[in-house]
Amino acid sequence: MGSSTDGSPAAHSALEVSTDEPASDQGPKGFFGRLLSAFSPAQDPAPVEVAPGTSTEAHGLYALRKMRVDDVAVPQADIVAVPLDIGKDDLVAVFRKHGFSRLPVYKGTLDQPQGLVLLKDLALQHGFGATGRFSLKRLLRPILYAPPSMATGVLLQKMQKERAHMALIIDEYGGVDGLVTIEDLIETVIGEIEDEHDEDESALWKEEAPGVILAQSAAPLEEIEAALGLALRSGEEDEEIDTLGGLVFQRSGHVPAKGEVITHENGVTFEILEADPRRIKRLRVRLPAQDQGAA
Repeated sequence: MGSSTDGSPAAHSALEVSTDEPASDQGPKGFFGRLLSAFSPAQDPAPVEVAPGTSTEAHGLYALRKMRVDDVAVPQADIVAVPLDIGKDDLVAVFRKHGFSRLPVYKGTLDQPQGLVLLKDLALQHGFGATGRFSLKRLLRPILYAPPSMATGVLLQKMQKERAHMALIIDEYGGVDGLVTIEDLIETVIGEIEDEHDEDESALWKEEAPGVILAQSAAPLEEIEAALGLALRSGEEDEEIDTLGGLVFQRSGHVPAKGEVITHENGVTFEILEADPRRIKRLRVRLPAQDQGAA
């Protein structure tokens, strides 16, 4: 992350917030305020015992107070953000691809956040046939910063007070550790909230055509082997590999780039559909041509 103890403005902003006391409850409470007032900040509640298979609101509220924001944050490697100098068409493409309503904006690297951009603002200013020079800087809105140790309940109150929906987690050196949305925090109380943009995480792979599989990097290798009817692991060097992405990385010896095709020794090919410099995200698996006809 960052390398200087001088601290960026983001780091100072994050550290100025107490991680022990909840934000002031003055002003309109709203739904989130009423939610948080269901338990007293004056003293820790007794641990809530929950029977197996039972989910209670009290248990969720206890988790909201005791969990840290880094327990629920999206890790830095998974943050979708855009550079300040991105063009309008490219920005629209990022919104369209990921289905988000807001995106963090950075200058140079993610460790220099500038704010966030809302799809709504982009549409109102530059959509519907509007003309004029595009400037992302003019669309920027402030973004909250929080230290990793902050309690989720404290951050939820702060987000409610400042009408914010997103916060970046900043380490002591000013580097970005992760990202939290208000949805992430609410899910600690009421369980997962699914919307039209959420993908079925249980569907780590699917058959696109006979002998062709679309899969996420985290797809269990055992399931892929069963679906293909072929063993993809061989030898002691493969014994510790559990995921499809791990196998492809081991075979290629590097993190393949998007569009790269890796050929297995048994003829199966792995086409990289999505990747970043640090990891494979999504790929297409194809049986050899002679085996596709039999599949």
